Amino acid sequence: MTGPILAAVAALAATPVQAWPDTGAGRRGAAAELRRFEAALDHSESATAVLRAWCAEHRMADPPVIRALRDAGPETPATPETRRRLQAAPDERLRYRRVKLVCGDHVLSEADNWYRPSVLTPEMNARLDGSDTPFGVAVKTLNFHRRTLGVDWLLKLDRRGAAGGELSLPHAVLRHRAVLETAQAVPFSLVVETYTAEVLSGPPAAASEPVSR
Repeated sequence: MTGPILAAVAALAATPVQAWPDTGAGRRGAAAELRRFEAALDHSESATAVLRAWCAEHRMADPPVIRALRDAGPETPATPETRRRLQAAPDERLRYRRVKLVCGDHVLSEADNWYRPSVLTPEMNARLDGSDTPFGVAVKTLNFHRRTLGVDWLLKLDRRGAAGGELSLPHAVLRHRAVLETAQAVPFSLVVETYTAEVLSGPPAAASEPVSR
């Protein structure tokens, strides 16, 4: 690449994401954008793929790579309901993984995941234990599909910011609960995904093109 082209690419990657104005139009726009994001989740088997496309469309990072930052806190035991959903035997070992899914410096999602390591390959388990690879990427070759259990709309638009300023958004705007199943309909993962206000960091860049999901 020539110098001017490299400079243009760097400027594009550094462009700050526009915030929503604290106006009626801004509130309607933020709500519509969250509905669009949720629709993308509903039509995809992989939340990671949706986040990668969303990050690219909004030019949050270049390249738009999704990383899973592990939470080193204590494990949360699986509930009887979780074990039932996963069709796990009473003595079957389940693993727990809590991560923040980030693109650039944007924390887009905080996810809790209980999964059955016996359904995964040794390579998949090793990758999940020793890297920042998102779960959906690590298990991609299972050709899994996603079954949504519930959706909670957490966005509240009655929080007002300073007059003429930016819209004040809660930390968490959307929560999804879903079970991942193999191509043979074997459940192997239950995820609770809490999406942050970073997915509503602003309207897409005017010149961006939607990324294929």
